Amino acid sequence: MTKHLDRDMDQLHRDILSLSAVVEEMIGNAGRALQDGRVDLAEKVIHDDQEVDQQEVAIEEECLKMLALHHPVAIDLRRISTVIKVNNDLERIADLAVNVAQRAIGVKDYPRFVIPEGVGPMVSKVSGMVRGALDAFVNMDTSAAKSVILRDDEVDALNADLINRLRLTMQQDAQFVAAALHCFSAIRHLERIADLATNIAEDAIYLVDGEIVRHRSVMKKIAK
Repeated sequence: MTKHLDRDMDQLHRDILSLSAVVEEMIGNAGRALQDGRVDLAEKVIHDDQEVDQQEVAIEEECLKMLALHHPVAIDLRRISTVIKVNNDLERIADLAVNVAQRAIGVKDYPRFVIPEGVGPMVSKVSGMVRGALDAFVNMDTSAAKSVILRDDEVDALNADLINRLRLTMQQDAQFVAAALHCFSAIRHLERIADLATNIAEDAIYLVDGEIVRHRSVMKKIAK
């Protein structure tokens, strides 16, 4: 039984890595589509979401089958339950990347609208958080996971600054209201991706320590 469980765990590991790679690429392409007006990249993100949906369902079905067949305990049970949660978060991140891509297409209809300078750094930070959270999960690295969680404040600060800039733009020039609203929505979606990266990092800590650190007040105590 142990040999079969180990084999299935190895395959599950490869499957979640494959899904992670697709989702990371989607975030990068959605960010570039927004910054550079690349409709082709936006359309690729939207198309790739179908693959993510299929992989997400397949991984969840595999996890449920492993729970039923192997009755795992301790770290194996935690790993499978964590994969189920991470798998779901990755699918949600992909959906948010699609939302960013759709907003990028909307912005493209207003060529005179200038994307705020802070969008690029925000995309980079969000992408880095997702990558860091997944690395922490794969490597079972709680220190890296805690670092990702603490970086969420940086994204929140960028989000607030960009929202203020866009509000000012809308107040100063009514012709940019529609474009600014598209950009506003895209930034909100990026901020939500960072929140989901935080969820994955918290799940990585649970995987290693068996301790739930879902609430920020708890996380601050652990970080000290």
